[in-house]
Amino acid sequence: MHIVDGALSNEILAIGTVVGALGVAKGLRDMDYEQMPVTALLASVFFVASYIHLPVGVSSIHLILNGLIGLALGWAAFPALLVALLLQAVFFGFGGFLVLGVNLINIAIPAVLVGLLLRRALAMTTPKRQLAMLGALAGGGAVTLTAFMVAATLALNGDAFLPAAKLAFLSSLPLVVIEAAVTAAAVALIGQVKPELFAVAARTSS
Repeated sequence: MHIVDGALSNEILAIGTVVGALGVAKGLRDMDYEQMPVTALLASVFFVASYIHLPVGVSSIHLILNGLIGLALGWAAFPALLVALLLQAVFFGFGGFLVLGVNLINIAIPAVLVGLLLRRALAMTTPKRQLAMLGALAGGGAVTLTAFMVAATLALNGDAFLPAAKLAFLSSLPLVVIEAAVTAAAVALIGQVKPELFAVAARTSS
């Protein structure tokens, strides 16, 4: 969910840049060598999935799959999403450069929180049904939190942005169901064919 350049105050942009930089530094420091191919792959998945987007006021809605990214990468979601968001801004003009830090933290913080809460449970779970349930919780929960953070960011920008904040949040609610279903299917499949992916993520969590 991208917020476009020119919509936010300089103070919010500065906070987003600082927090985003700290998250990227933490992600790079904690990234395990075994995670690097998966990090690149999931950055590409986000890049492609969010290409099809629907503009909504000063924001947009699209698949982000940050629940899946958080489960697989943890803190490494920050550098992975940074690369994808930067490439989208360069090639397609999505979001922008000044707002890059804000867009990054609105998507990456929910991903990291989902990872911290659920990755260890995934690493110890094998039944497909339980994997799917955890995946649905991660996918739906992460995108709900992202929608809330985008709305809160717009609301903090001033009373004039309150209608845009409400619109951004409400228009994202159908996406919660879609993200939950897609992430549930992906986690169930990965848990059956490559369960070590979540095991690596759990070992590198902190």
